[in-house]
Amino acid sequence: MMRILIVDDSHDITDLMVKVLATVGHEVVSSDNGREGLAMITRDRFDLIFLDIAMPDFSGLDVIDELVKSGRIRDCPVVLFTASSITDAEIEELVKKGVHSSLRKPVRIETLFAKVQEIEQSRGSKVDAPGSASSSSSSSSSK
Repeated sequence: MMRILIVDDSHDITDLMVKVLATVGHEVVSSDNGREGLAMITRDRFDLIFLDIAMPDFSGLDVIDELVKSGRIRDCPVVLFTASSITDAEIEELVKKGVHSSLRKPVRIETLFAKVQEIEQSRGSKVDAPGSASSSSSSSSSK
């Protein structure tokens, strides 16, 4: 089980993703704007963040810039989730800054599950020990 944050201004998308990912055992919370999403990232610990790029007022790019400035961009995998016309070169630049990867909307459920599983495996999350994902990691770090 992973603790996942979804930041997207589309309630339809956040509602669907919360339901789908919670159904397979993940703890999922959402925010419908970048400022609140950034506050949640700063305040809480997540194993994975899905971040929409194109949001009004405070975009996903603004969130990424703030995470880079604070040195927290690599604390948790950030997957861009976007329907915008961002180019592959722009995505590459964001990956260099610390973004994990991107998924283009509309995304198939199978693709979403595959991305979550990829990150879960790369982080060494223990599916059989749900308490371990949310416990303090003061003993050791795998990075």
